[in-house]
Amino acid sequence: MTETVPSDPGEAPEPTSEERTAAKAVFGGRLDLARGFVGHLASSGIERGLLGPREVPRLWGRHVLNCAVVAELMSENASVVDVGSGAGLPGLAIAIARPDLQLQLVEPLDRRVIWLNEVVADLGLSNVSVHRARAEQVVGRVSGQYVTARAVSALSTLVGWTLPLVEPGGEVLAIKGRSAAEEIEKARKLIRKLGGGSAEIVSAGANVLAEPTTVVRIPLRSV
Repeated sequence: MTETVPSDPGEAPEPTSEERTAAKAVFGGRLDLARGFVGHLASSGIERGLLGPREVPRLWGRHVLNCAVVAELMSENASVVDVGSGAGLPGLAIAIARPDLQLQLVEPLDRRVIWLNEVVADLGLSNVSVHRARAEQVVGRVSGQYVTARAVSALSTLVGWTLPLVEPGGEVLAIKGRSAAEEIEKARKLIRKLGGGSAEIVSAGANVLAEPTTVVRIPLRSV
């Protein structure tokens, strides 16, 4: 049976004053779309097990804003592949913040793909397409100037899924936490084997977030 997102996705939890200021800076005139996305996460996203109910108070800061600020690392009109999109994090958050970008979301689980497609349709995100597949299954069919991922796997595994999808001159942007440096060290040999350049840790959202987002950036070496 096909699930449907209710026409009213639910009222988005209110951001704190600091989060509201950040959301205005990040989403601008598309803040209502961001609210709609948060509303979906807080209702059907929780109901379908894409996020735990304890995450509702942290949807703005820990999840949506944390992801959306990664868009500041991307050039205009770029193509982006989001691997393991799950609840649309970071893919949908980036797509809302940057309508100039073209997002392709890659997600293997059918129930998540159904939810993503319904949210995309409900919010009218014309710059997003969704692929039901594992990352390794779309090599040669899907590629982007940027390939993103968040909470998918350790970098030593993740680079095998993401680097093959990067277009020449592009890069992987993986959202990571405190273990970023350790993960880079463990993945260094594989990164080089797959054609990646020197991985570096960069911050996104330093001007708007109290805790900037930690991103591991891995360029694809020129052949």
